[in-house]
Parts: sequence; structure tokens; C-alpha cells
Amino acid sequence: MAILTPEQIHDMHAYWEASNYLAAAQIYLQANPLLKEPLLPEHIKPRLLGHWGTSPGLNFIYVHLNRLIRDTNASILFVCGPGHGAPAVMANVYMEGTYTETYPDITQDEKGLKQFFRQFSSPGGIPSHVSPHTPGSIHEGGELGYSLAHAAGAVMDNPDLITACVVGDGEAETGPLAGSWKLNSFLNPVRDGAVLPILHLNGYKISGPTVMGRMSDTRLATLFAGYGYMPLFVKAKETEEVHQEMAAALDTAYQQIREIQDNARSSKKHTESLHWPMIILRSPKGWTGPVMWKGKRIEGTFRSHQVPLMDVKEDQDQLALLEQWLRSYKPETHFTPEGRLLPSLAQLAPTGDKRMGANPYANGGKTVQPLDMPDFSLYAVEVTKPGVTIAECTRELGKMLRDVFKLNAESSNFRLFCPDETTSNRLNAVFEATDRCFMEPLLDDDDHLSPDGRVLEVLSEHLCQGWLEGYLLTGRHGIFPCYEAFVTIVDSMFNQHAKWLKMCLEIPWRNDLPSLNYLITSHSWRQDHNGYSHQGPGFIDTVVNKKSSVIRIYLPPDANCLLSVMDHCLKSKNYVNLVVAGKQPALQWLNIAQATAHCAQGASVWDWASNDNHEKPDVVLACAGDVPTLETIAAAWLLRKHIPDLKVRVVNVVDLMSLSPKDYHSHGLETALFTELFTDDAPVIFAFHGYVRIVHDLVHGRPDPARFHVRGFIEEGTTTTPFDMVVLNKISRFHLAIAAIERTEKTLEKGDAVISLFENKLRMHSIYIRECLEDMPDIKNWKWEDLK
Repeated sequence: MAILTPEQIHDMHAYWEASNYLAAAQIYLQANPLLKEPLLPEHIKPRLLGHWGTSPGLNFIYVHLNRLIRDTNASILFVCGPGHGAPAVMANVYMEGTYTETYPDITQDEKGLKQFFRQFSSPGGIPSHVSPHTPGSIHEGGELGYSLAHAAGAVMDNPDLITACVVGDGEAETGPLAGSWKLNSFLNPVRDGAVLPILHLNGYKISGPTVMGRMSDTRLATLFAGYGYMPLFVKAKETEEVHQEMAAALDTAYQQIREIQDNARSSKKHTESLHWPMIILRSPKGWTGPVMWKGKRIEGTFRSHQVPLMDVKEDQDQLALLEQWLRSYKPETHFTPEGRLLPSLAQLAPTGDKRMGANPYANGGKTVQPLDMPDFSLYAVEVTKPGVTIAECTRELGKMLRDVFKLNAESSNFRLFCPDETTSNRLNAVFEATDRCFMEPLLDDDDHLSPDGRVLEVLSEHLCQGWLEGYLLTGRHGIFPCYEAFVTIVDSMFNQHAKWLKMCLEIPWRNDLPSLNYLITSHSWRQDHNGYSHQGPGFIDTVVNKKSSVIRIYLPPDANCLLSVMDHCLKSKNYVNLVVAGKQPALQWLNIAQATAHCAQGASVWDWASNDNHEKPDVVLACAGDVPTLETIAAAWLLRKHIPDLKVRVVNVVDLMSLSPKDYHSHGLETALFTELFTDDAPVIFAFHGYVRIVHDLVHGRPDPARFHVRGFIEEGTTTTPFDMVVLNKISRFHLAIAAIERTEKTLEKGDAVISLFENKLRMHSIYIRECLEDMPDIKNWKWEDLK
């Protein structure tokens, strides 16, 4: 363990002062960047934005991690959990030179410093939180709670990587972060890297105290020991002592990490009940900032959380206090007159890719390896006639995913993240290739459980999402299967990731990333057994509203379409792909060649289910989703049977965004093709998997959008039969057929009688299920048959 020399302490403290100066100056200054003249109101930005409170602690951690990297040559990825810690992270990537290499206009001189300060939280500049614009970052600071999950995902299958994850004590109060401490039960030291959590306790949130900030060291040590950690405590105190304590804590933590990994890797097995190191740093909020203002304490209180002194342009006394604060960091002694960091300080930063701002894993496209994919047609369900063969769509997909694991076993760049539902979702073929990962004690009757498993199951959608994001952002591939009703738990996490991708596409130096792939199954229409609590297709609404450049939504109607879609999604980059597919036994419609062509186009006419003979139809029956497709095909069959003169065209939509005009989404159908499918004026009865307003929004701008009559989920549900679910939501074959008859201008002598017949069938259904507790045989056993 190194003991810092007086010279090291002096230089590291000076580096810390310089970074604190840059952090504070980003918040305040638009001119006079080196304070070469007295500070005047015109040197101050007109809008003071940013967060000071956490920044000095982050700067302190960063300079000490730099020392550790230089001493050990370790590859360390820095994850900044405190949401608005950007002033600190930006200061350090600027000082180490990464920022200027990334943005050559922000030079390392007085002119560059001025621009560096002006761009922070300014129009045309960069956000006040760590974002994709920040070199070295994989973690968006806009929402709290996900840093530790991202850190864990980043080190999976990266055996030489250490992620130093700073967790703020406000962030530590969130549910996702509280759950994230369980990462030790899933990281395998034989094949994975390590996460070094640094819990930064500065005591306050925006205006109140933090829970962990008020807990004693004894309570904290007991709490984290239960999670499998050995806390190392560091507390702010006199300069020499605090630097020595932090250096000792980091050296000890690094040594413990390497000992755990070396022991595990030499024996090729994991030792149970390991205690990984973590650091708990106690420092005042706004450490080294202004101490008092008008009798009220600032440093060490919530008042330093954001901008400690807000009225410096108008209040001369406050401006004087700001100048005193900024000059306390002695910028004239740490920077040359030209504005360059002194060489004696600059050499404290690591070099090349060892700089945390230049770590290649932080720009995952640099390290990505293509996913080796099998030929999806090898897993095709044989369909010689539509609507006769029965298969479980996700079970067939599971066979393909099994072989994705096998083909990529050596490269170790594919994982499945699932909330304890892999088997429930019929994907259990993957266990022929791998197991569930688990680092806790194993029992004889455990099912496919081992430390070497590549399926991550934990009953937390937050952790699955966070781990997958960290895995993808560092250049690997994965899939997140989830029950439909509960994937909405990660709505805000999806929002942050989609925004991250959108910004990355606008930043030239950011490399392409593997797509985030959701498989939403156990969906609303077949959650009849679990009931209303499990019935909700709202995640589609969340996804559809994000930027069109990054989102894709697929509703494959059968197994072969699901195979084609998922093959495309796993090969794609820079997207969030939402795939909704059922797991229950269901009728199959297309052979593999037809499915491939259908998915490539996004939507197509199913001629075999239509009777318009390629002439203008009287009505179009459209559908998106597996259960809506079944009901639509059955409705078309009923109309052909009872009103054969009615010309019906059936259109299936597998790519939901194909409905959108091309100007709004790149997958939108060309106008001519849209007209070819839907005509320009025929009534369209559209059976949709989700909430009806989505389709209405998507077809806005298409010819006569008011002619689209959409049926979907209308918040009706209970524990009932499968067919009763569609009846309750008025999307059954009878409801669709009645809607088609009622919206057809053609005179139909049989129309009223047929409507009465269908309404009677609905009454019979209601009576039958209450007496027999299952659907009527002609519904339950219905299959497609050609009608002459």
C-alpha cells in the first residue's frame, strides 16, 4: 500500500483545487476565465445553472483514481451517479486532455477555457448533467437510480475492467439503486470485471437530509456487510490526512479486487461468501465552497446543492464573496498565464486510453464485436396451409436464441436479462446452451443454475434494464424478455436510454451501439388467468412517442414472423426495438418465405384471407398483433361465410411504424404502397394490440384518416377466458364483423340479420363461459378453412 509523499499530496491537492476552480467557473463565468482582472458583473453568465454541491467530492475522487491508474495501469471506467455532477466530470476530462481531443475548438488555453465555461448549461452548449456529450461517460445523469446497475452491466464479460461507480446519498434512496447492491450475487470474478462502489455521503439532497448521510458508520458497515461488501471509510479532514486516507482506501480496494479475481481465476471457480470492497466517503456538501452568507451556513448544508450564490450580478457583496471563493483555488498558480495546466499537474493524469475520459469501453462502438447469428429460417414452423398449424411463438424463438448463445460462446458477447420469466415465457430452450447465473450457494434441486450462466434472472425489471444498458453501452449484445404489464416499470429508464441514443446519433465521435431489444410477451390478451392487474399494453405508448430515429415497434402475428423480426433486431444498431409476441399455443399463418417478405415490407395484404380479387374492396380489415390478427382473420371468414358478396381485404401490419407517413418515420410506407394496401377511401376496421389512439395518431396525414375505425384495449379485463378478453374490449371477431357491416355503404340485404346473428353469438358466449368456465367449442377450436 502506497504512502503519499509530501510532494504527491501537494500536487494532488493542487490538481484538486484546479478542478474545483473549473467546476465552479463553469457555473458562473462567461469571461475573465483566469481572473486576471477584478471580477465584474459582466463576467458573470446571465443565467446561473448547474450543481456545485456534489462537484468537489467528485473532483477529489477523480484525482485519486488518476493516481491509482498511474500506479497500477488499471482500466477504470468512471460512472458518475450524482445526477448533476457534470461540472466536476467536465473539469477533469478537460484537464486530462480528452475533452480537447474530442472537441478541438475547446483548446487548452485561455481562449479555450473561456469557451469551455461559456458552453456549460448554455444555448448551443452542453447540459448541466453528464450526457453523451461527455467523453468517458456511459451514464446519463438526468435521472437518479441507475448508476450501479449500469456499472454492473459494463463489467460483465469484461474481466480486466473496473468500474468506479460514485453513488450519491440522495441517489441511494431510490428503489433501483437500493436493489442494485445485489450485484455481488451475479458477478463472477472468473470472467467478469469488478465494480468498486464509492458511496459519497455529503448529507443533503436539494433541501433535506439524506437517510444514509445520517446513519452511523456502524450501521452502514452492518448493512453493506449483508450485501457482501467490506466498507472502507474515508472522512473529510485536514489536507494531508484525508489524501492519505483516500489513497490507502483505494489501494486496499484495488488489492482486494485483484486478490478475489486472481484466486477465482487460478482455481477456475468462484468462492462463495466473498466480501468485495467499497468506499464510503463522507465530505461536506459544497466542500471548499463559500462557508456562510448573511448568517446562514452554505458549506455542509443543502444551500450548496445547486448554485450557492445566486445574486452575484446584482449584489456587490455577494459578487465579492464569489471572487474570494474562486480565488481561494489559486488559478494563477495552477495554470500558466496562457491558460494551460502546469506540466507538473498535467502529468498526474493517466495517458492515452488509460484516461477515464478516453476509456474505449465508454464509447462502446469502439469495442463492439458483431453478433454471430444463425440462419433464422432453420427454426421455421412448417406452414402448408394458413390458420391450421398450432405453435408457441416464443418457444420457437427460444431455439434460435439457444444457438445464438452457442455461436457466441467464445466471444462472450451475448446475454439474456429477464425478471425470473425465461421458462414462463417459453424461452427455456436457451438452457440447453447456458444456465442462469447465480453466485450464491446452490442446492441440488436448483434448475439450470450456475456461476457460469449467461441468463441473468432477477425479480427486478429495473436491474434487468440497467444491466442490459450497461452491457450494450460497452459494446455487447442482449435481449430483455418481460411480461407486458410490468415492463412499464422501466418506462423512465427506457426514456433515458432512448434519449441517450438520439443524442449519440447527433455526436460524430460516438460510435454505433448494439440495439436494445425488448421481447414483450405474456401479453395483455392472454393474461386472462392472472387477471386485470396483468393486463396493460401501455409500454407501446411509451415507446412510440420517442424520436423516430431510434425506435422500432414490431407485432409479429406468428412464429415465423417473430423469427424474422428478431433476427433483424439482434443485428441492428442504435435502436430500441420493441417486439410484442404471445407465448400461448396459437394458429400460424405464414410460411418462412412469406413471413420474411411480409416483415421486410412491414405490412401487406393477405390475399388468402381476402375476397376482393385485387379490386377495390368494400371494407378493409386491418390488424396488428397476434390476437387481433386471429380475430380479424376469423371476422373475415365470418363475413365471407354470411355475406359472400361483401368484398373484404385483409391487411396485416407487423411493423407498427409502417403506418406513419414517410416524413415522420423512415419505416413509413410510401404513399403509393399505403394506398395499394388501404386504398384512399375505403373504410378500415383496424384491430390493434394496444390502446386505440396510437393508430389514429400514426395514420394522421394519410388519406382520409377518419375512415380508420380502431378497436383495441379499452381497459376492460378480469380473470376470464381468452375469448372473453376480446369480447370485453369489443375487439372480438363478431364485433369486428359488425363494425365492417355498419361502415359499408354498399346495400346489403343480409346486413341486419347477420348483425343480429353475431349479437346473439355474443350473448350465448356470455352465458356459456359462466356455465362451463371455458370458451365455446366453435371459438376455442376454430381454424381457417377455405369457403367456396
